[in-house]
Amino acid sequence: MKHIFRIVFCTCVFGIGFGQVHAQEDDIFNYGDKKTYEIGGVTIQGSETRDRNAIKSITGLKEGSKIQIPGTDIPTAIKSLLRLRLFDDVQVLIDKIEGDIVFLRLVLVERPILTRWSYKGIKTSQHEDLNDILKNILTKGGIVTDDQKDLAKAKIREFYIGKGNLDVKVDVAEVPEESKIASVRLVFEIYPNERIKVEDIVFEGNEAFSARKLRKKMSKIKRKGTFLRKSKFIDKEYQEDLTSLTKFYQNEGYKNMTIVHDTVYRQKDGNVKIEIKIEEGNRHFFRDIKWKGNSLYTDEYLYTVLGISKGDLYNPELLQNRLKFSLDGRDISSLYLDDGYLAFEVTPVEIAIENDSVDIEMRIFEGPQFTIDNIVIKGNDRTNENVIRREIRTRPGQKFSRSDIIRSQREIINLGYFNPESLGIENPVNQNRGTVSIEYQLEEKPSDQLELSAGYGGFSGLIGTLGVVFNNFSIANIKDRSTWSPLPQGDGQKLSLRLQSNSRYFKSYNFSFTEPWLGGKKPRSFTVGAFHTAFDYTLSGSGKLGITRGYVGLGSQLKWPDDYFSSSTTLNIEQINLDKFISGGFPVSVGKFNNFSITQNITRSSVSDPLYPRGGSRVSLSLQITPPYSLFRKDNTFVPTDAQREEIIRDLRFENGPARPVTDADINAKIEELKEANRFKWLEYHKWKITSEWYFNLFDKFVVATSAKMGIMGSFNSDIGISPFERFQVGGDGINNQNVGLQGREIISMRGYDVSDIAGNGITNSLGNSPGAPLYNKFTVEMRYPLSLNPNSTIYVTSWLQGGNAYESFKKYNPFDLKRSAGFGARVFLPMFGLLGFDYGWGFDKTLTGSNSYGKFNIVLGFEPE
Repeated sequence: MKHIFRIVFCTCVFGIGFGQVHAQEDDIFNYGDKKTYEIGGVTIQGSETRDRNAIKSITGLKEGSKIQIPGTDIPTAIKSLLRLRLFDDVQVLIDKIEGDIVFLRLVLVERPILTRWSYKGIKTSQHEDLNDILKNILTKGGIVTDDQKDLAKAKIREFYIGKGNLDVKVDVAEVPEESKIASVRLVFEIYPNERIKVEDIVFEGNEAFSARKLRKKMSKIKRKGTFLRKSKFIDKEYQEDLTSLTKFYQNEGYKNMTIVHDTVYRQKDGNVKIEIKIEEGNRHFFRDIKWKGNSLYTDEYLYTVLGISKGDLYNPELLQNRLKFSLDGRDISSLYLDDGYLAFEVTPVEIAIENDSVDIEMRIFEGPQFTIDNIVIKGNDRTNENVIRREIRTRPGQKFSRSDIIRSQREIINLGYFNPESLGIENPVNQNRGTVSIEYQLEEKPSDQLELSAGYGGFSGLIGTLGVVFNNFSIANIKDRSTWSPLPQGDGQKLSLRLQSNSRYFKSYNFSFTEPWLGGKKPRSFTVGAFHTAFDYTLSGSGKLGITRGYVGLGSQLKWPDDYFSSSTTLNIEQINLDKFISGGFPVSVGKFNNFSITQNITRSSVSDPLYPRGGSRVSLSLQITPPYSLFRKDNTFVPTDAQREEIIRDLRFENGPARPVTDADINAKIEELKEANRFKWLEYHKWKITSEWYFNLFDKFVVATSAKMGIMGSFNSDIGISPFERFQVGGDGINNQNVGLQGREIISMRGYDVSDIAGNGITNSLGNSPGAPLYNKFTVEMRYPLSLNPNSTIYVTSWLQGGNAYESFKKYNPFDLKRSAGFGARVFLPMFGLLGFDYGWGFDKTLTGSNSYGKFNIVLGFEPE
């Protein structure tokens, strides 16, 4: 007779919380009698995806082992399996008994395996945010428990509550996977509902400041109807605003200000109303400030550096800035930390408060002086270490200096090879030796750029551009194939190659090479380059233009007035050839013109992170000057000889095909044209440019950028006048599909305006070109906010106000006669493609004609225009 014994295990007894096994008995066994059996075999039913040997090992029920029935062996085995949380149900059955040998069967019901999860009821753009949250809770390929589902729902609710959706609801459903056994997917159905807005913020007890001003100090929580700010209630941000409110009062001298209570309650329409009761207390002032523990500096000197006098308004934030870290370097800590006192501490203690006066004692611990032991650089996978070491200001054996570390960080960022967001600096200290090591932790980012584009220019046809810029090039590594990517890298040299062509009308070739540390010992840069541009419009009767230029430059970093100054000198040799070229807008259309000039530039730049500057300034003054040829040149006036006159007549006769009659008027016009060309055969001018840029990080990553630019071009001889080349052409986006500034003039962008909208540029021809102006100025205020500072894609949006103009002469210059514009745009910097962007501007001072409108769309490619 086959006997079956089912052993019951109730999880309420063992505290597992789930799973049951039912038991029955017949006449042979009863619970009162215990008997020892040898396990003859264990079979497993169910659990097709689990390792059977592992299951047996976990239960302890192995063939040949002894167990008692009834007893604790089988309940213990069941408890061990349930603890794994892999099974919904566990049963142990007795298949048969032969004498003292028992054969057991484990019946297991597996929990389902999670294959994936999805969402309903929300925007696709929010899926990624939720996946980042749930991936720490749910595991694909793992089991799904009720606890996990509840936690997932709670985290999703927390996410939406953090966005102001206080009434969010979340449901989750298990959906069996038809293609996989014992597998499910989870579907989260989310009902965000509307965000809860703040109906009003009411203050009670505020006498020193109006409710309106206090609401402004609450930068996170805004009322309905606040300009340019959405109203939503988020508790975390509300608590931060309460802290900000308290700090505001304390920094205004109300050191005992307290928020007695605050109430947030829902109204009938579902929005919230906030009531805050304030107890301001009395306003306090600094009285006596004493110093204790200082031996290096006198009390009087520290008092002067602190810059807080008796009777000044009590302001704990100002006090901390003047003690610890001030952006202008005016703080007590800088005195010590820049002189090696790494362990320096200063603690302000309020030793007396009498009426409205506060006495402060500054307790100083100067500590020992530390020197720099080792400089460690990590993470430079492509860039040679010497390229980084030559930029940093910290050196082994020097005294520790906080300002040197800050400056080193700026210089590393300005290299453009490393991710500024992940740049880390560690300062491990060896107390016994009195030394500190400095570790710069870097992360390389792509720095090379590729320009590959094509466009259709109507009459000009298809225009193609191919350009590459290698910003971390290395001539020395040419033989080392391991450094090629795709060209040798690592020495910080810059190699630029660019080809732009329309096979019918236009070709341009550009090459430049820069070695930033000529000789390798001092920051002295060497640059050499050349370009050639050719326009051929003879088929349309507009003539030819050719420009060939070579240049070489030397630059160096200065130590005076400070080491933010740099100087560069560039020698330019250029020849411009015009052959009946009437499309360029120049006053002359024929002739060869020689442009030999020297450019001297002085710049002071404290800007860090050139892709998205958040602080600092850049001010530059440059002078481009040619020799004053007219002082010693004798052939300024062209008087043709008889032979030259015959040649002129012959050229005119066959100018446009078959021979034609030539009149005296034709001859005289040609001679005047040649006289004009001879007058400018050797270009002479002096050209001054002043540029000032300032960056202010107002809050978070929001930056205000201001700039003022001015250019002036003068002549040495009033009889010769202003050069027809190298003038300023104001308007447009700063680039011209074909010439990119290579048509002998300097193009200045003016968002919202075309070149023809600026009268000072001179008369504009049908192709949109004008002679340009000898004088211009431009002023810009720009607001920027980044969407991404990832080094692989830096993106920010911008809005701006701009005013500028070009002037035909110095007599007509009026700094208040500006063409005003405003607009918005975006910038995207991709390492392989450089800068991409667009602007849409409204020119307020346009004269509308024909199809012209106030708005203008501009494209930015490759570089930020002037």
